[in-house]
Amino acid sequence: MRTVADDPFRAPKGVHDVLPPDSARWSELVGAFARRAERAGYGLVVTPIFEHLEVFERVGVTTDVVKKEMYELEDKGGRRLALRPEGTAPVVRAFVEHRPPVPWKVWYLAPNFRYERPQKGRYRQHWQLGVEALGPDDPDLDVEVIALAEGFYRDVGVDASLVLNSMGDDQSRPAYIHALRAYLLEHADALGGEFRSRVEENPLRVLDTKVAEWQEVIERAPQLTESLSDQAREHFERVQHGLDVLGIDYTLAPRLVRGFDYYTSTTFEFVTAKLEAAQNALGGGGRYDRMAEEMGGPPTPGIGFGIGIERLLLALEAGDQAGPVRDRLDVFVVDTLGGDDGLRLLHQLREEGLRADRTAVGRSMKAQWKAADRSGATFGVLLAPDEVSREVAGVKALAGEETQVEVPLLDVAGWIKERLERDR
Repeated sequence: MRTVADDPFRAPKGVHDVLPPDSARWSELVGAFARRAERAGYGLVVTPIFEHLEVFERVGVTTDVVKKEMYELEDKGGRRLALRPEGTAPVVRAFVEHRPPVPWKVWYLAPNFRYERPQKGRYRQHWQLGVEALGPDDPDLDVEVIALAEGFYRDVGVDASLVLNSMGDDQSRPAYIHALRAYLLEHADALGGEFRSRVEENPLRVLDTKVAEWQEVIERAPQLTESLSDQAREHFERVQHGLDVLGIDYTLAPRLVRGFDYYTSTTFEFVTAKLEAAQNALGGGGRYDRMAEEMGGPPTPGIGFGIGIERLLLALEAGDQAGPVRDRLDVFVVDTLGGDDGLRLLHQLREEGLRADRTAVGRSMKAQWKAADRSGATFGVLLAPDEVSREVAGVKALAGEETQVEVPLLDVAGWIKERLERDR
């Protein structure tokens, strides 16, 4: 007997479909993000969903994403490829390949792929919104990028708090890593082999672990901000000053290292109290000032962030901020004639920028009005023999107690647009 897990005509484990009407909220989030990014001078970039494996090895060969979660494949030409596990590396690869003038500021919407245990809001294919800005090593650009994310969260009504840290620079980080490794290894015998192997491989990765038994040791670990060089400290203080100028609240988090090895200098994360602690990060990012050079390009500092759409929707729902799904339609045409008038009117409404639809021609008037109610449209427009003979249509709001009014056929689109604007 075939089980659900064996059924090839169901979505694979860890992925999900987004269907109407829920997809309306999904597309509204994308639209809100695009509007805010474009106001700040960011243009859309679209990169392939798979790249040469070496592109994603820049993420960090010691990270779980590269070691355990990345979908790798070999094509028919023997090339080693990987499905995109995160958004930054492909954008930097595109920058190195095409060499656009700097500053280069782009935003993206992209699916990412990671083989990990599926759970609510965490899928093996998940969608991410993000921005990347390459060019100047300017702390004010860090502030701009963080402010863009903070503004987007406000736009969509999600309760998000900013936490901030610095990963230091090439002068300060090696000494810190040496001190951190020495401190952690002092406790390795008590905490076991996995702890020791992680420390020896990359002690920074230990700082963002969720293993409960390790937390007491981690809390007492040296802090990177105590080891910053003068240049790194000046950069970080300028970022904090800029956020203060803009009135953006933040909390310093000395152990925030994020999940990738490429981060340098500013790192940040947005979290929410609306979700459980293990899943409370809504998005985040930071500087990656060496990645372009590691891919063969000129030394080019960069900064960016990513925001998971599925996690964001969960936070909105948990905070009762999601609201009703926007009306899918502005107008539903009830056509009892089945002739050219309905076809012509529907086309005219759409050409005027209205979201309009109708049901199949030939259904009864009662069935068509029921379909209009189910559609979620704001207005219904009736084409019936008496009205059309007088070159008018019956128009009524589908919610509330408003009575039907007669509007000249040629004026229906304008009348509805005026009413929609007035009601807004």
